[in-house]
Amino acid sequence: MLYPNPKNQHPKISETAWISENAVIVGDVTIGENVYVAHNVIIRADEPGSSIVIGDNCNVQDAVIIHGLGGSKVDVKNNTSLAHGCIIHGPCTIGERCFVGFGAVVFDCNIGEDVVILHNSTVRAVDIPSCKVVNDGQIITEQKLVEDLDDICHDLEKFKASVIDANLELVEGYCKLAQDSECK
Repeated sequence: MLYPNPKNQHPKISETAWISENAVIVGDVTIGENVYVAHNVIIRADEPGSSIVIGDNCNVQDAVIIHGLGGSKVDVKNNTSLAHGCIIHGPCTIGERCFVGFGAVVFDCNIGEDVVILHNSTVRAVDIPSCKVVNDGQIITEQKLVEDLDDICHDLEKFKASVIDANLELVEGYCKLAQDSECK
């Protein structure tokens, strides 16, 4: 369901994106090409001056919440996966080819490219450089903790790519189903 925010700003969604019928998208939200937005997702840019941009080929999985504080932006770059139940809260930038795991919380951060933030971790008020890993359950709320993060390994690189590929197939399949049902 698409709604304007109190400033009457409406979501802008690419025609090649697939949005679940029970996802809620509010306000100044831009969703790029081939994006998959799953069931029970909430994307809200309704506070004054907030905006959310989700780049091309991203996936926003079941029950993800993305919200921006007033005057802030959430910018999710291309080919990024936001896994089931994570919370992304602005201000926040997430670089290209990132993965944010189940139940993770990311707030007031700048995340570089090819970063993996694994399940049930918390990342707040830090800058994480490219090619780093936040491990399961890890809490990174001080910049000095970023120095000890592991570098991404080949297995996690392959995993990230497989998640993108699987969700691009979902977009293609769901869009085809929608087209087929319109033709009947």
